[in-house]
Amino acid sequence: MSMTEPPPTITVGEYLLHRLVSLGVHHLFGVPGDYNLAFLDTVLASPHISWVGTANELGAAYAADGYARTRSFGALLTTFGVGELSAVNGVAGSYAERVPLVHITVGPSQAAERAGAIVHHTAADGDYDRFARAHASVVCASAVLRPDNAAREIDRVLSTALHESRPVYLRLPSDVALAQVQAPTGTLRRPPEVNEKNLAAFRTAAEERISSARSAAVLADFLVDRFQARSALAGLLDAGSLPWAVLSSGKTVLPADTPGFTGVYSGELAAPAARAAIEGADLLIRAGVVLADTTTGGFTHRFEAEAGIDLAPHSASVDGKPFDGVPLAAGLGVLAELVERRFAGPKRAPLPAAAPPDPVDPAGPLTQDHLWTAVASWTTPDTTVIAEQGTSFFGMCTETLASGARFIAQPLWGSIGYTLPALLGAQLADRTRRGLLLIGDGSAQMTIQELGTLARQHLNPVIVLVNNDGYTVERAIHGPRAAYNDIAEWNWQAVPAALGAADALVLSAITPAQLDTALHTAAHTTDRMVFIEVRTDMDDVPELLHRLAGNVQARNGGEA
Repeated sequence: MSMTEPPPTITVGEYLLHRLVSLGVHHLFGVPGDYNLAFLDTVLASPHISWVGTANELGAAYAADGYARTRSFGALLTTFGVGELSAVNGVAGSYAERVPLVHITVGPSQAAERAGAIVHHTAADGDYDRFARAHASVVCASAVLRPDNAAREIDRVLSTALHESRPVYLRLPSDVALAQVQAPTGTLRRPPEVNEKNLAAFRTAAEERISSARSAAVLADFLVDRFQARSALAGLLDAGSLPWAVLSSGKTVLPADTPGFTGVYSGELAAPAARAAIEGADLLIRAGVVLADTTTGGFTHRFEAEAGIDLAPHSASVDGKPFDGVPLAAGLGVLAELVERRFAGPKRAPLPAAAPPDPVDPAGPLTQDHLWTAVASWTTPDTTVIAEQGTSFFGMCTETLASGARFIAQPLWGSIGYTLPALLGAQLADRTRRGLLLIGDGSAQMTIQELGTLARQHLNPVIVLVNNDGYTVERAIHGPRAAYNDIAEWNWQAVPAALGAADALVLSAITPAQLDTALHTAAHTTDRMVFIEVRTDMDDVPELLHRLAGNVQARNGGEA
């Protein structure tokens, strides 16, 4: 191209796809609708991005979330009105749990908007911004694209998603997708902005605090992962001989065999080693921590919220004094230098192996305790465990997984049914890892349709479905025999084939011996999906959930 030739142009739709690919997105989840069909032709023509049609829009949102947790960004596409509103719950969960993705919705043409035409999927009042306003509280940036602003707004909105690690929203009138814009230049990924003056002030305050501390410990959580600070956290722990723990939402942010690991901290419900380390430290360093009821044992944590050193995504504080413009990774880097001077020493041994479980009758009934211990022992370094917010999460969050295994859950937003579509996204994001889905029968009935999507994508996860006759978590909290905690009884053995997974290996287990056999078979069956239905008693729950349920019941009843 000569210097006098204008830069090349592409369509707005192509521009958007180019930017998504640059962020590592190679799969777009969603449901077709007449407004987005022409844009979908552009998607199908792309050599770098694949269309993944889901059974419904909520499943697409959950899948994009699971994809983003694995590849650092995700995307979903819906049609105007009916489609985008079906997805908004999933987008809200991504907002709460700081998962960066973009929700693209394609709507009526600009001419229809200007005329205020009463077309399908509108509220018959000419208001075309209604659904964008519905998204405003669950995204960190949004835009309605026009030919003259599309490239600029796409870049602004996607860059904000990266900076905030939260979802964003783009509305694309159908004709705008075909408008011509200049091809993209530059990159959207930029290093976090550092306020050097505040970083130096933080270093001084942190050095004074660390030098006077008799002991220190580290509590880490999921924001370390969301803001790409894993290696910086590892550097801090390698610099000094410090005990450390995670909240359950940060499980596997680093491997459990990292020296000094004391387990999962959950307030007064935590195991003694983790509780002693976190609550007994003279200085507690918190890295990317969000204190939620489900992860703190119902707010039973025993440390002052403003005491110690707290590292948030874009700021740090020392005993409550804030320092803005100190990104999480940068703050961890500063602390690594200071901790090495003050607390260097022989590396602490990793958490000792758990005591062998009590013997069980191999022919007796299967219990939650045995189930989760057996499943955790089954994991390998390339397993991605996705645990539904029910007995699965509370049973697995304190179990030790294989070093290198990843753990995905949604304890803060806690939308039941999230994990099955999230499995779809996580598996497509990284096919080198095998997905292990742990889900209850009640949650599965919410999103089981996406089992067919998993089959269409030729994915071979292991799915452990806990059939315990309804909403066991709710029974543990209130109404153990109330009708509202009952669900329809399904023939789960027939479900995979009915939903399109005809070649799935379907197994069942009602005893420890049958579970061991099923897991052994699953480990050696990697060429197809394995679906294991396990039965446990309706009232059998993990001990952590049993203790937390009483706390939740008291708080729901107005008690502190």
